[in-house]
Amino acid sequence: MTDKLPVHTAAAPQPIGPYSQAVVAGNLAFVSGQGPADPATGQRAEDIEAQTHQVLRNIRAILEAADSSLDLVVKTTCYLRDMNDFGRFNAVYASYFPMNPPARTTIQAGRLPGDIGIEIDAIALVRS
Repeated sequence: MTDKLPVHTAAAPQPIGPYSQAVVAGNLAFVSGQGPADPATGQRAEDIEAQTHQVLRNIRAILEAADSSLDLVVKTTCYLRDMNDFGRFNAVYASYFPMNPPARTTIQAGRLPGDIGIEIDAIALVRS
């Protein structure tokens, strides 16, 4: 039987419901959907580029706590409030995955928690 280990770090926003920031099962880390809140202040930027940067910094922090990293991400699902933001989101996203980017699904969501502009979840390999 494989253990299911929750991941917690103060370097990313705390869950706002009954879920873990991530769960490690076997050699995979499953990162819950992350929004653009700054973990130090709770504030979020308004434009999609700044929100995308913050979301990916939050995911990076959680992956580091799970003994993983962005370069080990194999799949992301990206939820945009407005698909008109796709080009600007995509440019920022590409800067975090410059080589061998993960598989990805990007969809427009009807409404995201807190009316944020973007949410991303990820699956990554773990080192140990």
